[in-house]
Amino acid sequence: MVLECKHVWDYISGYLDGGLDPELLREVQKHLDHCEVCSAVLDSTRNILVLTADERTFTLPLGFSERLHERLERAFADGLQTET
Repeated sequence: MVLECKHVWDYISGYLDGGLDPELLREVQKHLDHCEVCSAVLDSTRNILVLTADERTFTLPLGFSERLHERLERAFADGLQTET
């Protein structure tokens, strides 16, 4: 069995939870050993889990949400204009 990245991404949660059967676990680990992209996805997912499990809260600067939405809207509009 040879796993592609899209398959490994489907198994990341089970990999982190220890819920994969031994054969699948070996195949995912073999893929992770040589694939930098999937290893980065694994690390990012692990970091997100650590951050969301942390009970601390973060206070965002005043107006952050509005600036973020404006920036995303500009980026989206710019992206649409370059594709046409």
